[in-house]
Parts: sequence; C-alpha cells; structure tokens
Amino acid sequence: MKPKAIVLDKKAIHRALTRIAHEIIERNKGIEDCVLVGIKTRGIDLAQRLADRIKRIEGEDIPVGELDITLYRDDLTIKTESTEPEVLGSNLPVDIKNKKVILVDDVLYTGRTVRAAMDALVDIGRPSQIQLAVLVDRGHRELPIRADFIGKNIPTSSLERIVVELMETDGHDQVGIYESE
Repeated sequence: MKPKAIVLDKKAIHRALTRIAHEIIERNKGIEDCVLVGIKTRGIDLAQRLADRIKRIEGEDIPVGELDITLYRDDLTIKTESTEPEVLGSNLPVDIKNKKVILVDDVLYTGRTVRAAMDALVDIGRPSQIQLAVLVDRGHRELPIRADFIGKNIPTSSLERIVVELMETDGHDQVGIYESE
C-alpha cells in the first residue's frame, strides 16, 4: 500500500472529536444515562478522547467501556498459532440496560463491524438506544447501517484503504488514504 493523501492531521482530528462531543451532548440533551463504548482497538482511544471533551464541556464524567467483537464477526479470521481466534475481552463499567449506548469506532466501511458490535451489546444487556459515532465514514456499505455522528465523510474507491493512526496506538495522529500498488 502506498500513501495517496493525508486527509486529517492532528488538529483536524481534534476539531472533529470536539464537534462530535458537542453533537452527542446536544442530541441526548446532556449525558444522563449515556455510555460511550469503544470498539477495540482504536474505537476505545476515540471513546476516551470523547469522554475527556464531554467532561470539559459538561463538567461530568461519562462512563467509557470497551467492546471486543471478535467472536461476533461473520468473517472471523484466525490470528493465533493455536488456530483459536484472539479474544481481547470486553469491559463495560456500568450496566447498559436502559442506557443510551454510543458505539465509537474509527472507520465505518461495510457496516459489518457495527452489526457485530450491536450483537455483542445486546448479548450483554438491552440498551434503550444505540447510537454510532465514527471518525471517518468512507462509504461502501453492505448493510443498512449509518452513523449518527461523523468526524469526516471521505468517499473512497474500493481499491483505496483508510488508515487511522492515533497517538495511543501508533505514536502520532493522522488519517490517510492508501492505495494498492
């Protein structure tokens, strides 16, 4: 894969997350009964950043959970030597029953990750509502899923790939478009 363009730098990511935090607060008329749940791996980092911004705006903490959807994928691939899927585990700090759960992920593409995350959430408890916040929506949906909160829409071809790099995981913040060579 070769880099085609950097579409979001550190400042643009910061601005997008700040806007999403405001939109979450506005849509939910505050943060009462709301829980942010990041989809492993980068969704967790983004959920934590959103929680930090929401606390600065509202002066209150919003619970942040982690969701591992490995066993819920319909395209499960083996990633360990023992041929067993690698399960990292989920961690939800509060009961999600009757809560507004805001799923957070880095890129929305086919919708299959979000479908798997919704299945995992419903197995854990029944939220009153599930909303979706993504840093990037690149299109090409295979399922009827849409994001409620979007940092940036980036139309892509099926030959291109969106790569989100975050300080917590990758040592720097940027979003790039890469294409097959």
